[in-house]
Amino acid sequence: MPMLTPRSSLKAVLIASTLVTAGVAGTSLPVTSAQAEVPMQGYADLVARVSPAVVFIEVTAKSQEPAGMAGSPLEEFLRRFGEVDPQFRMPQAPEGGQVMHGLGSGFLVSNDGVIVTNNHVVENATDMKVKLEDGREFKAEVVGTDPMTDIAVIKLKDASDLPFVELGDSDRLRVGDAVVAVGNPFGLGGTVTSGIVSAMGRNINSGPYDDYIQTDAAINRGNSGGPLFDTEGKVVGMNTAIFSPSGGSVGIGFSIPANTVRDVVDQLQENGSVSRGWLGVTIQPMTPEIAQAMGLEGADGALVAEVQDGSPADEGGLKSGDVITAVNGQDVTERSSLPRLIAAIPNGQEATLAVQRDGREREVTVTIGELTPDRTRVAESQSPEVLGAPLGIEVQPLQPSLARQLGLPDGASGVVVTAVDPAGPNADRLAPGDVIEEAAGREIRTPGDLASAVRESDGKGVLLLKVSRQGNPVYVGAEVASS
Repeated sequence: MPMLTPRSSLKAVLIASTLVTAGVAGTSLPVTSAQAEVPMQGYADLVARVSPAVVFIEVTAKSQEPAGMAGSPLEEFLRRFGEVDPQFRMPQAPEGGQVMHGLGSGFLVSNDGVIVTNNHVVENATDMKVKLEDGREFKAEVVGTDPMTDIAVIKLKDASDLPFVELGDSDRLRVGDAVVAVGNPFGLGGTVTSGIVSAMGRNINSGPYDDYIQTDAAINRGNSGGPLFDTEGKVVGMNTAIFSPSGGSVGIGFSIPANTVRDVVDQLQENGSVSRGWLGVTIQPMTPEIAQAMGLEGADGALVAEVQDGSPADEGGLKSGDVITAVNGQDVTERSSLPRLIAAIPNGQEATLAVQRDGREREVTVTIGELTPDRTRVAESQSPEVLGAPLGIEVQPLQPSLARQLGLPDGASGVVVTAVDPAGPNADRLAPGDVIEEAAGREIRTPGDLASAVRESDGKGVLLLKVSRQGNPVYVGAEVASS
């Protein structure tokens, strides 16, 4: 199971797991707010009520790639499931692929066998077997999956009168509220852990819609797809990822908020897929340096690096260099806020954007489109390039409008540094807002140009960069870390 690594912008390495479930047989739990008080008698009564709805999912998946192929779907399968038992491994499947078994978790949300879990638990599954706490086993089939939020819905075959739970209101959670996880860590069976909500709105860079609940309730391998409960037994999150240098719980786990789960599950049950709003812009984070160069007081908002031709943003009049600070009155506090706000707007509906342009605020009205797979691929291809270990920075192409905002002359070229790893080799040499114009005497126009210069410097340990910093040219001897 992949673990998050400590970087300035935690690049998602998904998948810690947690099994947390819920439900009294045939009944749903009352709607109440999360409370931080831990009862003197512990959580025994709560666990007795909700644990019947905890389910353990055994998945069979087959890779079509030969064994041992680096970067193959099989390698990804192993990386994600983590707890694959060697006794289930087959050197070679009859059709040429490998067959693997893995374990995950989920929770029942209806008495006829509808289960919510993580997409990474069931993706590529050729067979699924679900076991309840009382020992009953069922076959299951996929209803729908949403890889972008790592949420999936499956349904048991020939099931009725099962225990289930309801999703609570995750917007009512506060930092410090007590939470409980019930799961299947390392395949041990039903296990209960407790803790508090450590933080809200965490962005771990696992996808464009990151908005995780962080908790210190112990979450380990085998818990993926299970729920996180408040002290009244409502499911307030689905455990999905952990930060761990060791592979075990170190008290930093991440759960998808129940309100996100509810919206996705409703669409998957109704349509088998999820529809999201589309604006058609490439964005980058604001930094204090960029804000200062643009004459803005704060660094909130999402900076528009590029507007796609023919997109809703293009037709609505958005321009490269605009800073979007609000959508329909909801503040865009950082870059990651914008995709979530736009995704929630139905196709064809108008949205009012608050925009900073040329030092003045204005409103732009756009008609939101629908995010289709081809548009998703375009957006991903235009996302910031991460040079990670070699330089420890993230860069994007320099757009003409942004160059003007940064006080650069017409025709200026280069790449803009949008993030710097504070633990990286150049934390004290480069800063967000720097424009890299040359590397080792070579003109830099694209992230690919810089990547080529980095590769050619392999073994030298240092790369001479010409940088425009707040309009002034400076040379930087950037350290190139060994890969």
